[in-house]
Amino acid sequence: MADAVFRLDLPRNEPVRAYAPGAAETSSLAKRLAEMARECVEIPCIAGGREYFTGKVTEWRAPHDHSKVLCRWHAATPEVLAQAIEAAERARREWQAAPYQLRLAIFLKAAQLLAGPWRDTVNAATMLGQSKTCFQAEIDAACELIDFWRFNAYFALHQIYPDQPQSADGTWNYIDHRPLEGFVYAITPFNFTSIAGNLPTAPALMGNVALWKPSHSAMLSNYYVMKLLEAAGLPPGVVNFVPGSGRETTAALLGSEHFAGVHFTGSTEVFRGVWKKIAENLERYRGYPRIVGETGGKDFIFAHESAEVEALVTACVRGAFEYQGQKCSAASRAYLPRKLWARIKDRLVAEVKGIAMGDVQDFKNFMGAVIDERAYEKIAGTIDSARNDGGARIVAGGGASRKNGWFIQPTIIECSDPRFRTMQEEIFGPVLSVYAYDEDDLAGALELCDRTSPYALTGAVFAAD
Repeated sequence: MADAVFRLDLPRNEPVRAYAPGAAETSSLAKRLAEMARECVEIPCIAGGREYFTGKVTEWRAPHDHSKVLCRWHAATPEVLAQAIEAAERARREWQAAPYQLRLAIFLKAAQLLAGPWRDTVNAATMLGQSKTCFQAEIDAACELIDFWRFNAYFALHQIYPDQPQSADGTWNYIDHRPLEGFVYAITPFNFTSIAGNLPTAPALMGNVALWKPSHSAMLSNYYVMKLLEAAGLPPGVVNFVPGSGRETTAALLGSEHFAGVHFTGSTEVFRGVWKKIAENLERYRGYPRIVGETGGKDFIFAHESAEVEALVTACVRGAFEYQGQKCSAASRAYLPRKLWARIKDRLVAEVKGIAMGDVQDFKNFMGAVIDERAYEKIAGTIDSARNDGGARIVAGGGASRKNGWFIQPTIIECSDPRFRTMQEEIFGPVLSVYAYDEDDLAGALELCDRTSPYALTGAVFAAD
């Protein structure tokens, strides 16, 4: 009977708000931004529904405005991590025994709350804490996370659970999807609030319990996502919020016999370290852990001489410089035919020079600041090395300022050497490297695109042929 009455239509993607000047949604978000910019939130660990203020406090300032202290977050101690593991174990048996319709309903309620009364708060927290523009926050913190929760529920209900084996006459074969016997360790990135919300909750929707270590530089938005989940009715202990040192937290949690899986998005280097640590501890676990991770990218734009100029220029600007290039899917290297590059170069440079960059509370800005000082130093250092190297030339941008925030100008580097370091290495900043190839050697250019960098992930091909 429950299956008969609990059905979902295929969800539609959550509509993206435009935040046009004078619109009611614009005024509402601007008001919430102003309120939250004046606050400093004290963020605890949350284990089993209980808040822990450990006294190991770190401040987080707005990347685009160092004068704004947005939150003070408390790092999990070994004692709190032990409490979180215990809370997850207590919650696990009841949660996995709950009807899956109940689990799905909670996350559908969370999606509804985010689409409605929580939207401005989570968007504003993402803008202030991660220096996203209103549009970048909207497509991430609101729309994509709403879509995760709705589509996850739909596919669980209508594809995963009903996918059952055939039964011969007189028999009944049935698959029971058993959750893992232990907790999932969710390690989430700073650059997408939606991914941060999805990594602990996708396993939870399927009956698992999770310990969630949010990125230190996305603490504000991630905390509000955790509070939203509580408001949606998620039982205590199903998802436990444990901010802290990545090294210390990972060592403690991967050392537990109750560790059953990791759900990760972040750098390739960190993920390799996590995988190695799991292998070292394999004999102490009750079962073989599930390892799911998505890491870095060195994403390409490849253009053929027949490419449409308008679309190509737009793709280069938006693909490389939205959210300051801090996406593993951001366009980072471009392979363009020499004659086409000569045609579009001045136009592309002019477009980049016209990009508005500054405080994200000004909705006219296209770019904010990079996330923190470490990112600033790495990106600025990469640009400086290109400036002083004969294999490359900066044709747009190249400037940086740390006076009020971590601002890096959108930068285009023209590389005469197709294997210049900026064509190979992940930069994670507003830098696009361009190599102009000989039109007569299309196969060789494709080979360069394929072989130059060890990273994969995304790419775009522009051609009318």
